[in-house]
Amino acid sequence: MINRRIHKKLITAAVITGCFFMFACENDVNEVRALGKRKPGVDEGRKIESYLSVGGHMRAKLIAPLMLSFQGDSARKAEFPKSLHVDFYNDSLVIESQLGAKYGRYLEGESKVFLKDSVVAFNIKGDTLFAKELYWDQSLGQFYTDKEVTLSQHTPRQKMIGLKGIRCNQDLSYFTLFGIKPGSFIVVPDSTSTAKDTSKTVIK
Repeated sequence: MINRRIHKKLITAAVITGCFFMFACENDVNEVRALGKRKPGVDEGRKIESYLSVGGHMRAKLIAPLMLSFQGDSARKAEFPKSLHVDFYNDSLVIESQLGAKYGRYLEGESKVFLKDSVVAFNIKGDTLFAKELYWDQSLGQFYTDKEVTLSQHTPRQKMIGLKGIRCNQDLSYFTLFGIKPGSFIVVPDSTSTAKDTSKTVIK
């Protein structure tokens, strides 16, 4: 019997083994019927809420309007073709940074998420990273890309463009820019200032 709404709670091993341990989705009658017309090995979930746990502590929450899960002879993967948003938490379960993109693809065997199209990451200090393409390495807790990025920092005020990409922590507290564009605006903190900034910058 098919109800108008079907609520599912799935264990991550079915789709994203070892990383996001639970997600919930909703489908109406027409969407469920449409599943029979799709290619075998492709499952669809809507209104996704997924949680990343490390060492028994929640570290991230992912939400997305649509997820496509592919299972076949090749490595399992999940696609988020209609955007996704991730909140990253510290040990006190306070959001310390956020990530968004119009498209995402998760590869189970690599524990990485590939993001593209209007990728934006920012932290609670106001530092913001803009990228066309970006990888999120869940095992290392890092972002990286070899494509051009723009990083705007709130304290100290600076705007840098990495023509050959970046590697940074999820909270943007430590980053390495590659091929910084000439003319990027950088303010070096005054050594006499009492303000404390724990971020670290490496330029290559």
